[in-house]
Amino acid sequence: MSLPEEITAESFLRFRDFFYHKTGMYFDERKRYFVDHRLLERLKATGAQNFNDYFLMLRLGQSDDELQHLINLMTTNETYFFREEYQFKCLVNSLLPEIVKTKGKGEPIRIWSIPSASGEEPYSLAIYLLEYWAQVDEYEIELHASDIDTNMLMQAQRGSYLKRALQNLPPHIIENYFTQDANGLHHISADLKNSISFTTVNITNPAQTLPYQNFDIIFCRNLFIYFDDLSRRMAAQTFYDALVPGGFICLGHAESMSRISPLFNPRRFPDGIVYQKPVD
Repeated sequence: MSLPEEITAESFLRFRDFFYHKTGMYFDERKRYFVDHRLLERLKATGAQNFNDYFLMLRLGQSDDELQHLINLMTTNETYFFREEYQFKCLVNSLLPEIVKTKGKGEPIRIWSIPSASGEEPYSLAIYLLEYWAQVDEYEIELHASDIDTNMLMQAQRGSYLKRALQNLPPHIIENYFTQDANGLHHISADLKNSISFTTVNITNPAQTLPYQNFDIIFCRNLFIYFDDLSRRMAAQTFYDALVPGGFICLGHAESMSRISPLFNPRRFPDGIVYQKPVD
């Protein structure tokens, strides 16, 4: 039987509901072409004769890797260093000064970047702390970075970037933290790579998120735009549980926690608005 030339409307809806249940990501009709094209890619790659055969394989879990392949295809990860820099300024000028007031001797400061994509955000956090937070050497800082896309995580762990990803970085930072090879790739320093823990996490899977606790700050920028209202509320609860009382979460400029969940209090600082878990 030859491969179908298109995914039917019924098949699209079946897949959309299945993928939503697995990941929390919701595709409306505007994403139909994007989804159909990638489904057909996987049908061809797996040798499935038609959508029904492929979908049965997904649902029965006959290939543990196939859902991950599909997740990697369906996620989009466009980012660059120091993106929305005002939040990094807010971190060092306002958030950390509040956080350190609650820390006892020897207690680490824990920061979680999710989704971390190909690593530009967590590496930006590390660089910004080193360059612009005067107290960086006085505290142990744990940086954790997570994403659902395993391809992106592998790229992040390699730490190699094209010039356009570095477009917002001052020359002295590029000189201090990167080396350039003959092909024009910029490789981040080994010290920075070793300072971040990268992990695969599906934010809608409680078994995967349960270990992520006691964070002081979470950077979760441009994740909620892929979710519907229910998934957003569930993710907000997960982040609430992952934060210490008084901890902060930073969202993307187009996202508002106030429209998602009442769990957090908005805080307006000179460099931006963030959301705080109440202190009981």
